[in-house]
This record gives sequence, C-alpha cells and structure tokens, in this order.
Amino acid sequence: MRRIQSRIDVNAVEYRENYAAMTGRLKEFHARQHAARYERPQRDLDRLARQNKLTVRERLEMLLDPGTPFLEFSTLAACRAYDGTVPGAGVVTGIGIVQGREVAIHANDASVKGGAWYPLTVKKIVRLLDIAIENRLPVVHICDSAGGFLPLQHGVFPDRYLGGRVFRNQTILSRMNVPQLAIVGGHCTAGGAYVPALSDYNIIVEGTGAIFLGGPPLVKAATGEEVGVQELGGAIMHTSVSGTGDYRAASEAQAFALAREIVSQWKRSQKAVIETAPIEEPFYDPQELYGIIPKDRKTQFDMREVIARIVDGSRFHEYQPHYGTTLVCGFAHIWGFKVGILANNGVLFNDSSLKAAHFIQLCNQNHTPLIFFQNITGFMVGREYEERGITKDGAKMLMAQGGSVVPKFTVIANASYGAGNYGMCGRAWDARTLFMWPQAEIGVMGAEQAANTMADVKIRQMQREDLELTDEEIAAIREPVLERYKRDVEAYTSTSEIWDDGILDPVDTRNALAMSISAALDAPIDDPHYGVFRM
Repeated sequence: MRRIQSRIDVNAVEYRENYAAMTGRLKEFHARQHAARYERPQRDLDRLARQNKLTVRERLEMLLDPGTPFLEFSTLAACRAYDGTVPGAGVVTGIGIVQGREVAIHANDASVKGGAWYPLTVKKIVRLLDIAIENRLPVVHICDSAGGFLPLQHGVFPDRYLGGRVFRNQTILSRMNVPQLAIVGGHCTAGGAYVPALSDYNIIVEGTGAIFLGGPPLVKAATGEEVGVQELGGAIMHTSVSGTGDYRAASEAQAFALAREIVSQWKRSQKAVIETAPIEEPFYDPQELYGIIPKDRKTQFDMREVIARIVDGSRFHEYQPHYGTTLVCGFAHIWGFKVGILANNGVLFNDSSLKAAHFIQLCNQNHTPLIFFQNITGFMVGREYEERGITKDGAKMLMAQGGSVVPKFTVIANASYGAGNYGMCGRAWDARTLFMWPQAEIGVMGAEQAANTMADVKIRQMQREDLELTDEEIAAIREPVLERYKRDVEAYTSTSEIWDDGILDPVDTRNALAMSISAALDAPIDDPHYGVFRM
C-alpha cells in the first residue's frame, strides 16, 4: 500500500488556529471526563470507607491485568440529565483484559446514589450487554446497587429495552455459551438480585455483599417479619444454605483474586480470521489531527489527512479514487488488522452512493471489517438528483451497509446529519462501536438550517393571520430555536443520552478502533448475503 502524501502545513495560520480551537475543546472535555470518573462529594467517599468498600475505579484496578488498556464506554453518560447529579449514569462499562482474555465489564458505582439504577443506567448496562452478545465477549459484573431509582421507575422497569432487558441479555449470553461472573461487593436488591443469580459464577464478599429480592424494610412491610441483612441475603447464608452464591470471600481483595482465578479457567475463544500485517505506527503524528479539523464545522477538509494519522504507516490503498470523489474508500491496516474505510469528503451524490455500495460488498466478500468516518450533511437533494435516482442509489448503499456481515465501526469526526448518518452506519445501523469527537454534531440537519426551517414555519403561520413581523420579531422567534437546537446536536448531548459509545480525544481513535476490532473477532464472520437491491 502507498503512503498518503500529506499536504498539511503545520506552520500555516489556519492550522495553528484549528489546533488552538481543538486543544481548547479538549481541555474542557478532559476536565469533564476526570470529574465524571473521580470527583465525588466527600460524604459519599466517607460512606464507602465506613462500609469497608473500595471505589469502583479501585475495583477495576484489582480486576484488570496490570498495564493493559481499558476501553471505557460512555464516560459522560447522563452529563446533561438528572441535573448533573449522576456522573457516568452511576455505572462503569467497557472492555478490558483479565488473565489475557478480553471481557466486557459492568461495574456499579456505589459512590453515586448508592449505585441506584436510573433510566440511563439501565440503557448503559443494556448497551454493554448488547456489545457482549454481538462480539461473544465474556462478562464480569461488579455488583453494588441500591436497586432501581423509584421516583423514575417508569423509565427503569416496564418497557422492552429497560431493566428486564439486562436480565434477558444475560440469558441470551448463557444460551450462547458465553461465560459470566458476578462479584457481589454490596447489595443486589430486587431485580438486581438476578444479575448474580443469572451469572455462571458468583462471588459474595462477607459483611458487605448481599442478594435479596426484597431488603429487610420491604420484608417487614410485606410480611411483618424482622430479619437482618446478613441473615436474609448475606454471603454465609447464600453459600451454605440457599446455594444462590458459589464462593464467599473475606475481603474485596480476596474476591477479585478469586475472580481472576475463575476467568483464567475459561476457554479462550477462537478468533475470526481476517488478513493482518506487521504493526506500524502512523508515519504522520496523530496529534496533527488537532490542526486538521477546522474550528468552523462548516469548513471542508480532506479525510485522507485524517486517515493518514490513524492507519498503520499512513498507508492507504484507495478504491476508485477518481469516481464518486465526495466519498473516500479504500483499504488500510490499524494495529495490523486489515480494514475497509469509508470517509466523507462532501455530500453523498449518486456516484459516491454507488461506489460505497460496491466497496462494502467487496469488504464483505473478503471478510474485511468496515470503518466509517463521518463528516456528512446528507444525500444530495434537488430535482436533477431525484431524476437521476438519488433515493434509489442511496437505498443501494443502505442495503449493502445494512446487509453487511463483517464487523462495522463508526467515528463521527465532524458533522452527522440526516440520512447521511444512516448510510454511514449511524447508531441504528449496528456499528459494533460508535464514537464521537468533541466538536462533532448529530441531528436531522445543522442548527442554522433547522432554526431557519422551524422559524419560517412559524412566521408563515403568523403571516397567514395577517400579522406583519419586524426584523426584531423574526429574530426573537429564530434565536431561541437556534440556541436550543445547537445544544441538542452537540456531542455532549449525544453522549449524555448514550446515542454513542463515548467521546474520544482524536489521538485516542486509533487505539479505540484497534481494541474494538480485536474484541469483535471473538464472534465468527458469516458469508455475505443481501436483501433486494432496487436496480
């Protein structure tokens, strides 16, 4: 493969301005991320200490192999919900290495509302277990939860993808012969009791761990019986009387040592075979991405410059370089794994849509994972393009992409608007992982277009009522819509709602993709087959 020839001038004024703008955004992002991970009221930390409990981050450190990476998902989940009082949605999820094996990890954060499950907590756990199912990843559950947050029970309990989906997904994993281990370091109450009960193995820490469908207050209210926590659901009772628990540990340190011993006995999965090559670092400095991404989101940039700072050796075999030029397609390697890349260099026209459909089929034919780099305003609109069949050609791209059997991964590097989000493997199209960069946006359309559209509808309605509006009155209608929409399409809103798997510092993209690809290869890759293409 040839090395991409970069045309970036790192001394140019525009580059330096872009670099300064991105580093400013990243300073805010890293501060938010650190707060979500580590900053807690002292009273909550004191409470854990009194209970002789470790923090969730200390627990992860004891579980994971020393010096190995942890691909954390949705660190800033719920950052714009619940008045900002539930950092990380009260749970840590991700993919880590335990005894040399890739495992999905779900760990309740008891420093946040006692580990209670909020609606977004449930959504985050379900997403983690979906990832485990898609990639056939073993799961380790670190359980310490006060149960569902009752004031918001309507968003926790009844619907298809709420609390019950956690337990349903556990049963699916079991049916697939994918092992699960639960470490009970605190209370597992009500529905949460089923997490360790549905796991293949579980460990309960004496004195702090407990499993029960109803805690002592509920038992007393329902039956009048008075019983203590340990008698009702403690480690000794469950490991010697009920059989609900498998192992009891005298301390958390012993529990995690035992957990690592159990994981070491699990059968290693047979990785799917894809083409690989010796690993090379990118030829160009990945930190130059900061100066490549424009400070103004509407300014176009060449996605080849982005690819050059992520792939091995900055080498890229471009497919159909002179056709459908608003979409860059080609082959590269990331940490040695061969991948097919689709990256937007403008709006999707008929030719770029057809190019995408054919390239996607080639990658499926060769069992080559797909990576989508989004900077897309959508498919081209207008009479000329409708006559050429843009809807039909876009449908071909969607059919090829949706019918893919190879693992797919998506990075929203800038804009992600309209149906272009779908064609480029947005959230609804089953990317194994989907990450955003801090300045990225996602919405039906850009903020200004949306504000103008909604304001124009309101203005025409008032004009039909014979109301003449001044420029100031029109601005008074438009500006609030614009401000609200700008916030709605921001990456922080997306990640708060778990529409993505987290925001990434651009320089971390290469590693996040490599870990995602490696984990995805735990699942077999089928032979390609498609639906009907409208010709």
